[in-house]
Amino acid sequence: MNEHIAGKVVVVTGAAGRLGQRVLHRFAREGARLAAVVHSAEQARRFQLPEQAEGAVFYADLTHEAQVVACFDQIQDRFGQVNVLIHAVGAWAERPLRELTLNEWHALLGANLTSTFLCFREAARLMQGQGGRLIAFAAMQGVDRGRARQAAYSAAKGGLVRLVEALGAELGSQGITVHAIAPSVIHYGEEKPTTGIAADQLVELCLWLCSPHAAALNGTTLRAYGSL
Repeated sequence: MNEHIAGKVVVVTGAAGRLGQRVLHRFAREGARLAAVVHSAEQARRFQLPEQAEGAVFYADLTHEAQVVACFDQIQDRFGQVNVLIHAVGAWAERPLRELTLNEWHALLGANLTSTFLCFREAARLMQGQGGRLIAFAAMQGVDRGRARQAAYSAAKGGLVRLVEALGAELGSQGITVHAIAPSVIHYGEEKPTTGIAADQLVELCLWLCSPHAAALNGTTLRAYGSL
């Protein structure tokens, strides 16, 4: 059990996804109190927290402001505080420019950037006076250079990186640190990948960012490319 995590309220968005599941299980082993956020009421009814974990399940469409505000209010009512937010929500699509519709553009920016803004804003509101950690996932396309046929995704992840920088500068004086982790290709298998990075390695980075060892960092994006 991790003394820096045990008893802390850790909000994990995208909790039903593969990465969100890894985050939940790892932080549960370290004694965190978990607020797992999924997309819909149906998902929430079927969702199970890790065995013996302390926590609760919430739901919201994280691209809709009113739902996000209500969700974090419910988390506050249930736990009384929020110490860590790990935002594991996102969407990816590949489309040539001539075929990219405005709806698709808005959907990708909504899932990857707007959801991050809304969740960071509401979590930071609940961290006032106590500090905390805000962590999201960027991508190579938002850090190094955009990719062909991925204009919307690259723009969204690039915006996320700048959002993290701006909020790190704004919230640092309040004891809130803001970070992004930018993976290359994420692997979910048990074998060590020969390229890219294993999902469990990303989760370990999340744990490290929540520790005092990372307290001097703020507004940073960690390039978690593994073996390219």
